[in-house]
Amino acid sequence: MIEIKGVSKKFKDKTIIHSLDLSIKQGEFYALIGPNGAGKSTLIKLLAGLLKPTKGEILLDGINIIDEPKEAKSLIGYIPDEPTVWDGMTGLEFMHFIGALYNMPVSQRNTDIKNLLKLYHLTGTENQLYQDYSRGVRQKYSILAALLHNPSILLIDEPIVGLDPISIDITKNILDIFVKDGGTVLMVTHTLFVAQELATKIGIFEKGKLKIEGTYKELVDKAHLPTKTSLDDVYKNYLAK
Repeated sequence: MIEIKGVSKKFKDKTIIHSLDLSIKQGEFYALIGPNGAGKSTLIKLLAGLLKPTKGEILLDGINIIDEPKEAKSLIGYIPDEPTVWDGMTGLEFMHFIGALYNMPVSQRNTDIKNLLKLYHLTGTENQLYQDYSRGVRQKYSILAALLHNPSILLIDEPIVGLDPISIDITKNILDIFVKDGGTVLMVTHTLFVAQELATKIGIFEKGKLKIEGTYKELVDKAHLPTKTSLDDVYKNYLAK
């Protein structure tokens, strides 16, 4: 579903991502973890078509994101690390705006938005201005907007920042169902307990390179660590090498 082939990204003279090869299958939940400045968010923006690779190619379900951006982006739901929207827009207007970008009929938008709002118990908040929402509510609207057009791929940059514990559980359930229904997820995060619980495959990214990848169990076994070692300790073990 996601194929990254020899992708590098440079900003002026600094290389952020180095000749990356990465393959993520349909129905896979891939969590990419690593230190600040490793290039994780840059990679997500490359996949979302917000940045262009310096070299290499990115294929989404076989579609090149550079050569056929409209077709490739129609497959994507993107949840950024900072849920930024025009302050003077209401939550409902934001959702309709996103739906219109994907050519969703108004009647379908009305039905789907109503159903999505129920997931986070947001019914009744949709006519408030975005500037009046808390950070957590903004994040919830960002997640729902990414799901609105029924994408086959979710690109997520830190999904639970600002969410309360109940909303975190709701979000984990939403993502779990998305994958079980055949969706594909690439998530970059520092919240390792979420990665450990949800990811079917985990990659450790450092200095623009994929250091190691595998299931949680495979990473534990390769590091010769005890079976019940937390992902946090597994992560620290690999970065120390």
